[in-house]
Amino acid sequence: MKKLLLSLAIALSVGFHAQKSEIFKLKKFRIAVLNDTIKESSGLNFFGNDLFTFNDSGNPAELFKIDPKSGKILKTFKANAENTDWEALANDGQNFFIGDFGNNAGKRTDLKIYKIPYADGILDNTKVQILPFYYPEQKDFNPQKISTDFDLESMIYLHGKIHIFTKEWTSKTTAHYILDPANSENQAAQKVESFQTNFLVTDASYFNGKLYVVGYTKKTEVFLDVFDETEPGIFFKNRPKQFYLGSALGVGQIEGIAVNGNGIYISSEKFVNPVKKTAPYLYFIPHGKLKL
Repeated sequence: MKKLLLSLAIALSVGFHAQKSEIFKLKKFRIAVLNDTIKESSGLNFFGNDLFTFNDSGNPAELFKIDPKSGKILKTFKANAENTDWEALANDGQNFFIGDFGNNAGKRTDLKIYKIPYADGILDNTKVQILPFYYPEQKDFNPQKISTDFDLESMIYLHGKIHIFTKEWTSKTTAHYILDPANSENQAAQKVESFQTNFLVTDASYFNGKLYVVGYTKKTEVFLDVFDETEPGIFFKNRPKQFYLGSALGVGQIEGIAVNGNGIYISSEKFVNPVKKTAPYLYFIPHGKLKL
């Protein structure tokens, strides 16, 4: 056991040195255990001042408004949609964009984003639009369980476009693609840049000229990368500031991030493995606590 722990410590040390990671103890900023109703919370998004989350694959097609201070569910919204594998949530101030594009086997040919108007606390299910898309680079759709580079869990809305960031199991890179939110035809995602994160990207959020990206490695290491927007909609020209947040065995399987004027909100889904079980958590990091 001591040799195993030593090997892990060496591996972590090398990883931190290579990526120049700063250790940041996320566990200290836990504010709530999420209700079992949202135990598979797979993303976070602020619509105005209201914080929303949702469950991923196989769960009902619902959005949940939650209290950012306690994680308590304030309201549930049923969506006129199907939850094949919801993985991300964004909005343009008038519509929610729900990413039904989880693809960890790399075999899906039905990637889509639901566009649903939202105003005055009402989700307008009479005007649901489907925005289908595909990756022009993908030629092989044979199942490749957790080895595909065409998985996806992250999305933001910025400068009139939808921006998605892939979860690449083999290359440990994230590719940044752009989609047109006004196009309901099956559109080719436009690749604009990529970056070697060395972890699996699970969610992203944009605030005040910075892109916040979270994810984890197969060794359960959890990371946060913060990129500067060097020109409109471009983030990967410079290296990010990277933070090691802890192990998923302690902080949970991190799947959501949303940033507003108060700070950084991070959520995890229930994590179960042979070593340990962790509950779904909500974290809050006030601005100024991270050295950006």
